[in-house]
Amino acid sequence: MPENSSTLTCAFHPKRETKLRCNRCDRPICVKCAIQTPTGYRCPECVRDQQKAFITVKWHDYLIGVLITGTLSFLGSLLAVRLRFFTIILTPVAGTMIETAVRKAISNRRSPVLYKVVGATAFIASLPMIVVQGLNSFSALVNFGWIAVNGLFPFVWIVVYAVMITSTIYYRFTS
Repeated sequence: MPENSSTLTCAFHPKRETKLRCNRCDRPICVKCAIQTPTGYRCPECVRDQQKAFITVKWHDYLIGVLITGTLSFLGSLLAVRLRFFTIILTPVAGTMIETAVRKAISNRRSPVLYKVVGATAFIASLPMIVVQGLNSFSALVNFGWIAVNGLFPFVWIVVYAVMITSTIYYRFTS
């Protein structure tokens, strides 16, 4: 079979023949390299360059996000023990308020890493109260036995708070 000199090979896999091209840079790409976008297929480099344009965060935004989220999430964890059942209702509101405060403080700059850092900070800021309530609940069970099952509720509410505040903040940032 005669070789066709016009046969294209993938820019990233030179041994693979292809007829597909990146719709941005017109580079030949194989099916494995092609990334489908709403406007067609693109090569990995064009997609990476496009994604970098949406990452606008500055180094100090991480610090601001951690300080605001950590402070407000910790204060919320102090309240969660007292709010009991209302924790379920008020935690998403608190998460929305924290997300809004952080976004305003960092001027709506974006980064997927920032969202993960802020979400993790919300959980970490809840840990001191989880430990305190866990120790209190454990000591109540040891000292009073099953009579102290009610002593578990503050621990349960703080764990519920920690999970809900983390997921609310992360979801709000990524949506």
